[in-house]
Amino acid sequence: MTYRHIHSFSLRGSRLGKRHEALLAERAELLISVPRGEEPVEIAADARVDLAAEFGREAPLIVEVGPGSGEQAVGYAVRHPEVNILLVEAWHPGVGRCVASIVRAGVENVRVLEADAVQALPVVFGLAASRAASAAEIEEIGPGVDPALPGSTNPRAAELWTFFPDPWRKTRHHKRRLVAPRFGVVAAGILEDQGLWRMATDWDDYAWQMRDTLEVLPYFENPYAGQNPDPNDREPERGGFARRWEERELTRFEERGREAGRSVHDLVAVRKKRG
Repeated sequence: MTYRHIHSFSLRGSRLGKRHEALLAERAELLISVPRGEEPVEIAADARVDLAAEFGREAPLIVEVGPGSGEQAVGYAVRHPEVNILLVEAWHPGVGRCVASIVRAGVENVRVLEADAVQALPVVFGLAASRAASAAEIEEIGPGVDPALPGSTNPRAAELWTFFPDPWRKTRHHKRRLVAPRFGVVAAGILEDQGLWRMATDWDDYAWQMRDTLEVLPYFENPYAGQNPDPNDREPERGGFARRWEERELTRFEERGREAGRSVHDLVAVRKKRG
């Protein structure tokens, strides 16, 4: 069963140019093909994704949600051919841009899944929460794996990246933000013990929300708790922010934020060992 939940992204125009459409058809092996769910951005609840088969090998796994044009993933893949990188992107033109970036760089260790991460990742990784009927039920079920589901045999991710997700600036839209307890449960379910969830945003109040999410969920430890305080924070002495990760690419999203005078916050969460 799937549910129609609040989307954490904006479904803008979905048309690609002829060149990108041709590239997607030509390099279909870079796309993970799955049966679709009730909505275009969803995958079927019983979809099976064999990650080892998709990549043609077993290797440490990194998952990036909302990869933009793929700059971060592709740059990292060039420097680290020993890892597999799964990109989850709901916007069709974004998928095309990611594939174009992969092809230009000539990397073989990146694959793209076109889907809403909150709905699709529990299915891909066989989480019991994939059967949730609402976002609230995801939190209630928790991050546990259901061995009866096909995705349960997939390896857990060493890292999860959510860099510069849509900030949904208006207060009434904050409920649409990706980094919230419901997605935190999903993150905990797909990460291996001691795995890292890396985040970055150039919106102050979203950074504070990210920090709060990490510290309210029982599945994570914030190794920077109390460190690097933000004078603009509503609790200025609280801190909890990481130093900029040296492997994070300077993308157009970050450049735009800097040009607009916004500060960039990095955060890191460590998945606690399962009991």
